[in-house]
Amino acid sequence: MTEALIYDHVRTPRGRGRPGGALHPITPVELASQALTALKDRNRLDTRQIEDVGLGVVMPVGEQGADLTRFALLNAGYGEHIPGYQINRFCTSALDAVNQAASLIRSAQADAAIGGGVESMSRVPIGSDGGACYVDPRLALRFPYMPNGVAADLMASRNGFSRGDLDSYAAQSQRRADQARTAGCFDKSLIVVRDLLGEPVLARDEAIRPGTTALDLAKLEPSFATLGEAGYDAIALQRYPHLEKIDHIHTSGNSSGIVDGASVVLLGNKAFGERNGLKPRARIRGHAALASEPLLSLGGPVPVTEKLLSRLGMQIDDIDLFEINEAFAVVPMFYMQAFDISPDRVNVNGGAIALGHPLGATGAMLLGTLLDELERRDLNTGLVTLCAAAGQATATIIERI
Repeated sequence: MTEALIYDHVRTPRGRGRPGGALHPITPVELASQALTALKDRNRLDTRQIEDVGLGVVMPVGEQGADLTRFALLNAGYGEHIPGYQINRFCTSALDAVNQAASLIRSAQADAAIGGGVESMSRVPIGSDGGACYVDPRLALRFPYMPNGVAADLMASRNGFSRGDLDSYAAQSQRRADQARTAGCFDKSLIVVRDLLGEPVLARDEAIRPGTTALDLAKLEPSFATLGEAGYDAIALQRYPHLEKIDHIHTSGNSSGIVDGASVVLLGNKAFGERNGLKPRARIRGHAALASEPLLSLGGPVPVTEKLLSRLGMQIDDIDLFEINEAFAVVPMFYMQAFDISPDRVNVNGGAIALGHPLGATGAMLLGTLLDELERRDLNTGLVTLCAAAGQATATIIERI
């Protein structure tokens, strides 16, 4: 099988996902266009050689609807010939888009492709797309939807994590992200977002809160207790009757931040790189997706990692660094507990609690952050995984060349 090689990746800074955020004036198609333009320009791409482009978009409505990818490609000057599609598997979408590009290359259906994602959460808020899981009572009777925040609290309650545990982890994420930003760990792949006049709008991640401590976070009120009281706790306890109650311990401080951003990854086979004078940085060793218990919702990264390692004949100790999406603090904490992994190998530059989680773009951002850090530390192998709503998850292993 042909190897799928990673040649480059770029991302925008993450801007606070609210009307006052720096990226709010930038439309989603423009965010994606600027990332695509930067990837094209810095690699001097002959775009006629790119055979497909997919972008994750979790709220594919309004400004983010109507196959945004196709119009972002046109806007970025890639020409009329390149097809584009958008994909939505909730939070794993951008990583799935990268994996689909890799699959095209590995199966010899394309020499080069791009995967990534975009989400403007300040302009197209969470829940804008609606969905049967929210409004169809017949579906809800058979498969009740569990809001992710309540699912996170359920996971923490089932596995013995305390509010103090979560806040300590969240403070560490803030500290690591601040140190990484200060040290320039993100600079290699970060682009400056500009307005229509070409003036810089945002050059650095905006959501990090330097100096945040666990004591500061302990003052915040739980974010999902009201949802639990509205009936979701009862649904969860019916499924897990051995629990006395669900402790609502996730807050705005130990959950992922709402932000805007875009990211793209260039993949190709060996011949593509040789034709264009590009040096591959890593290969996609393998990827996997699965679904599990929908009420737990966020537990998928553990079984999808087991599935992928088994498929590749690898062990958890073969992985040098991990990027586990910090949708909620309990997700990476449960992952480390399940595999007995040292925190020194996980999210070493912080994660979505500090940096934010632009839903459709995060997977590609994490892949890029992982690759940059493997190179910076001269390590070899990394794994990125994200949970997605309704019990889904995706994982990818990359190996430096």
